[in-house]
Amino acid sequence: MAADERKVQGVRPDAEVMTRQRLPYFVGISGQTVGAQGLSMHLVVIPPGGRAEPHLHIGYETGIYVLEGRVLTRWGAALENEVVSEAGEFLFVPPGVPHEAINLSASEPARAVVARNDPAEQDKVEPYAPAARPAG
Repeated sequence: MAADERKVQGVRPDAEVMTRQRLPYFVGISGQTVGAQGLSMHLVVIPPGGRAEPHLHIGYETGIYVLEGRVLTRWGAALENEVVSEAGEFLFVPPGVPHEAINLSASEPARAVVARNDPAEQDKVEPYAPAARPAG
């Protein structure tokens, strides 16, 4: 988009898309939707009892703001580390860190806004097979 064509744009995502992590996303801001060059933002919904497939992000940071629910994020080579995020909390995921998100509720979906410093929606998400967990 040329500099003289830049404009402020609103986006209302109407349809969900299934991500490589096997979660429904509602695409908001991205290179494809508004011509963003360094940012993408989406709404992710983790169904009751649902989880993301283990994955990592190649070359970009991710910030997550939890709108509803409680989400357990397991991270590390063997997904051996854990952090729980609740509504009203932020979560930061550095580039290249293997992780998975799990909705801790069996009855309610978890919803979060996901922001990345990359305009692509899914191009740099890679599936990850966790290493064996250490004994102990």
